[in-house]
Amino acid sequence: MKNVAILTYDQAALFELGCATELFALPRPEFQDWYQTEIVTFDSLPINYVGGLTAQAKQIRDLLAYDLLVIPSWPVHKIANDDALINAIHKFHQSGNRIITFCSGAFLLAQLGLLDNRPATTHWRYADFFTDRFPKVTYKADVLYVYDGTIGCSAGSAAAIDLGLELIRQDYGHHIANQVARRLVLSAHRKGGQSQFADTPVEHENGQFSQTLNWASQHLSEAININELAAKANMTRRTFDRKFKANFNITAKAWLTHQRLDLAKSLLESGDLDMEHVAQKSGFNNATTMRHHFRQELGISPTRHKEMFKQETK
Repeated sequence: MKNVAILTYDQAALFELGCATELFALPRPEFQDWYQTEIVTFDSLPINYVGGLTAQAKQIRDLLAYDLLVIPSWPVHKIANDDALINAIHKFHQSGNRIITFCSGAFLLAQLGLLDNRPATTHWRYADFFTDRFPKVTYKADVLYVYDGTIGCSAGSAAAIDLGLELIRQDYGHHIANQVARRLVLSAHRKGGQSQFADTPVEHENGQFSQTLNWASQHLSEAININELAAKANMTRRTFDRKFKANFNITAKAWLTHQRLDLAKSLLESGDLDMEHVAQKSGFNNATTMRHHFRQELGISPTRHKEMFKQETK
């Protein structure tokens, strides 16, 4: 039995807390020896959240009863000054227990020195502030998460689920992790090294830019030239590249690859097309190229991805 503590605090981010709850606290009686999880706090009760929500959590002064600590978020400008909290996390880590953080939660571990000389990440919008404040941390940009078996950090909220699924995979195996992923309507596996990116435009003040990306998403099977995309958006290539980087924090070429991977995964999961047809319909031209991108970005082959999802539908 694995006992999990999800740390919350006054005015905590609800979405990340919800991700942790869904992954580790939701009862799953169909699985044997599933996590036993409590939402805990070192703060005074009750806990107040945004929107006027008030909730109770288990008030604690140590973490002795737990094997895994999940820190869904932490205020990026807050200095931890609760001795009980600080001492508890240090003792927890020294005992060899696992700690994972979602999004801004990495700020707490970095402040306590637990990320010194270790790889870590957080949401890309905090990257400059994080690296300036914690120069001893080996910051990893443009990854979904890092995890070395003891400490893990994820980027944004969606990446938090990827990190959580990685722990579930290590604790209970691929089969159960894939079942959890399917119930969350997620792909079975995204490696931590995959770039932080969004699948759809994140701003709409430039209609032509958004329309261009929508067009590209609907024509993935065709050969798409980045210069032609820039022209469709009525931009120079340099301006297009700069705007793409500002919106997605990756290049247009990388974005196209991710879109094609998502389409290929969908085709593999829902149809009976052979690999060559899947590759052609998703714009990879041939199965060899598609296999290369699957292994490079996802760490598995297209065949393995299809097999994993077929196992879950039996």
